[in-house]
Amino acid sequence: MRKFNVVALCVPEEDYMVDITDKLKQIKAMIDEWEYFTINRGRQYGKTTTLFALEEFLSDEYTVISLSFEGLGQETFSSEKNFCSEFLNLIRDALELSGHGVDEYGKWENESVKDFPSLSRHIRQICRDSESRHVLMIDEVDKSSNNIIFLDFLSKLREKYIARKAKKDFTFHSVIFAGVYDIKNIELGLVQEGFHKPEFGETVINNSPWNIAADFEVRMSFSAPEIETMLVDYEKDYHTGMDIPEIANEIYDYTNGYPVLVSRICKHIDEKLGKKWNVESVRESVKVTIQENIPLFQNLIKNLTSNVNFSNLVYQIIMADLKVPFNLDDLYVNLGFRYGYFKNDHNRVVISNKIFEVRLTNYFISQELHDRIKVIPLRLRMRKVSL
Repeated sequence: MRKFNVVALCVPEEDYMVDITDKLKQIKAMIDEWEYFTINRGRQYGKTTTLFALEEFLSDEYTVISLSFEGLGQETFSSEKNFCSEFLNLIRDALELSGHGVDEYGKWENESVKDFPSLSRHIRQICRDSESRHVLMIDEVDKSSNNIIFLDFLSKLREKYIARKAKKDFTFHSVIFAGVYDIKNIELGLVQEGFHKPEFGETVINNSPWNIAADFEVRMSFSAPEIETMLVDYEKDYHTGMDIPEIANEIYDYTNGYPVLVSRICKHIDEKLGKKWNVESVRESVKVTIQENIPLFQNLIKNLTSNVNFSNLVYQIIMADLKVPFNLDDLYVNLGFRYGYFKNDHNRVVISNKIFEVRLTNYFISQELHDRIKVIPLRLRMRKVSL
């Protein structure tokens, strides 16, 4: 029996899922136009699930090479030779495991590839001689974006992209990266990883060779009608008699369609609230979710505590109702938007959904309380305890 999955990759055979066909069609339209781009959204925003679904969606027309940089160690990025070797290994493994024959994955074998120029020639030969159009997808790519070897790799892809447009080279038909940060803006990752400490309000610097990438404007959050598609599948199995549009709109009202929050609310109703699908159960599930110590909230607090300037901005928006213009040239507005914490409301920054708003408010109230306790004289505190 299927379930609501809140921890990992979702697959239709095992999990209740929103129908994302329209999103896949929009992404495919970009691929059909030979575009390179980055899917950059917050944690647990469905990026990996989307890539998995996209691989199957494209399979009739393209040879999809789906990789992940998750877990790659520093040794991979210690030299061009190591990177090129591991990159080709990942390609061969991906093609073999996705059911391609040895004729497809075997041609990526080339022990003479030891640097980026030789890798470039190898890619040229395969993409020129093959009847297939190759789409390269790399998940968790921003985990390597601070590394000079990776930046050199981006430079080579950019060089080949431009040369192909001039009809002087052959390369991947399309390249798709997925991660939290947009690697067109390496500085965002550098800030959050502690490699760069800008002044408050500093303008974002676009210093990545990935400036060839097209803007990715496909909405990754779920609309209320999209949430309905998941509830329709559930209702077919359980026949609860729920008012599907009403429930979908209530869930959307609290989550603004943030994928993991949508699934978590549904999961609690299904598993903890007796499968009572009504507005009251949605609200009760929201209360339960807000109190949970889930990875999404752990990451939220980590992003606040590791970046004082960003935390100050969020505090001013939440606690002081500061009117902040929605300007992605502002480093910290950009950061909050990439995390999925901010949204644009009539050119003003607001918190993206009610659940984040309540969770952040509780956090800052708690911090203020601790700050007040710190300034109470020890003698007075001892007296209060004795009373």
